[in-house]
Amino acid sequence: MRLLVLGAGGQLGTDIVRAAPAAGVDATPLTRHECDITDRRSVEDAFARAAPDAAVNCAAWTHVDAAEEHEAEAAAINATGAGNVAAVAAQRGTALCHVSTDYVFDGRSTTPIAETAPPHPVSAYGRTKLAGEESVRAALGDEALIVRTAWLYGAAGPNFVLTMLRLARERGALRVVGDQMGSPTWTGDLAPAILRLLQRGATGTFHLTNSGETSWHGFAEAIVGEVGLDVPVTSITTADYPTLARRPAYSVLDNARWRALGEPPLPAWGHGLRAYLAGLGGVP
Repeated sequence: MRLLVLGAGGQLGTDIVRAAPAAGVDATPLTRHECDITDRRSVEDAFARAAPDAAVNCAAWTHVDAAEEHEAEAAAINATGAGNVAAVAAQRGTALCHVSTDYVFDGRSTTPIAETAPPHPVSAYGRTKLAGEESVRAALGDEALIVRTAWLYGAAGPNFVLTMLRLARERGALRVVGDQMGSPTWTGDLAPAILRLLQRGATGTFHLTNSGETSWHGFAEAIVGEVGLDVPVTSITTADYPTLARRPAYSVLDNARWRALGEPPLPAWGHGLRAYLAGLGGVP
């Protein structure tokens, strides 16, 4: 399989490119500077040069709080850009995996969220990502492959893991939100699963995360514990840490369609964290 990876400079894009050889995939990585998905001509040129069998769109505006004040700019990438990629893929008959997010949901669920649950975003970021999903489906119809994931970390960051390690060293104590639940997901586990879906010719909407659930507080405790930092981690509420964008209180995604394919669940989130930290090298 010849695979075009858009947004290849980000955490997920980086790990998809890294995972490609072991999966027998020939990946062409393009960063946002090499392919601007907001420019239809740039996307057309990228597909023409790479001549891929499949593409994965990891390019996105991911600054959640900044999107509240810059929704048009976020939408240009997350919605219009996603539509450009899908339209070109449809025109060329190229399979496409579009990466989306748990933020398309409002977080009111108390049980793992099914792929069939109706989206209801409560932030500008979530609205733009949902608009991107709709653009992809409009262009590709039943052939669209959309993967929603959550709480991503990987590669060189920036991400929650590296931020917690930095703050723990700088401050000697952490205060972290304990009333938001999700499934921390290492891109090193997610990337091979996305390649597997493409190789299987899967279509439709899939939820893909590491297994299990925790709070941001529980995640932070695990991070400092894994590297042996003796740092107190205090649980606070969302109200104690106001942000411009509303975060879903419950973001655990049910990976039901992945399991229905007969594929094994992605590893537990703690296992993914240990593997990520082991690959970082000089962590204290």
